[in-house]
Amino acid sequence: MKILIIEDEPELRKSIAAYLGSENYLCETAADYQSALNKTESFDYDCILLDITLPGGDGLNILRELKANNKTEGVIIISAKNAIDDRIAGLNLGADDYLPKPFHLSELGARVAAVIRRRKFEGNSIMHLNELAIDTAAKTVTVNNKTVDLTRKEYDLLLYLASNKNKVVSKNAIAEHLTQDEADVFDNFDFIYAHIKNLKKKLTQAGCTDYIKSIYGMGYKFDI
Repeated sequence: MKILIIEDEPELRKSIAAYLGSENYLCETAADYQSALNKTESFDYDCILLDITLPGGDGLNILRELKANNKTEGVIIISAKNAIDDRIAGLNLGADDYLPKPFHLSELGARVAAVIRRRKFEGNSIMHLNELAIDTAAKTVTVNNKTVDLTRKEYDLLLYLASNKNKVVSKNAIAEHLTQDEADVFDNFDFIYAHIKNLKKKLTQAGCTDYIKSIYGMGYKFDI
């Protein structure tokens, strides 16, 4: 799962990124209004942590832009502003949650997980796909109730494809999701092929149907 942290306080931004990274989230950061707006316009995220007061602009305008562009990211407002008007304004604009500073990182992590569950998994922490089950809380994968040992990248790749089941996901999107970098910096996508190959091998050896299909010239699809 990919998170964008929009926060101008350097130490808090680093602390949030480090904590969520330890929880196996892929984290990107933005420290000001314009860089945050550029990232939200260029990339897709599973959840955005949004500070209201930013250098160069109002964080609520980023939320307005997200909704105007029909972006589907979950949004949690994190702000020192705890006035009821700010909270109501953010929620009315479509934010999923509001967490006033200061807060415990563990509570923030729980709220991020809850937003992603609601948005991606219909409120459940376990995604059931026939014989395959992905537990997003425990970060485990089972086939016919037997655990499959995956690396973090393999788990992230499987969850990303399964979350977009029956949709073609481009190699560029996969590269950005797995590396947090812009895909055009890569000369090739050999690392994606390697991860896909290893993931498919582990799942099929565990008795899972081969749901991951290569779509020539386009990318991959979790076909179920």
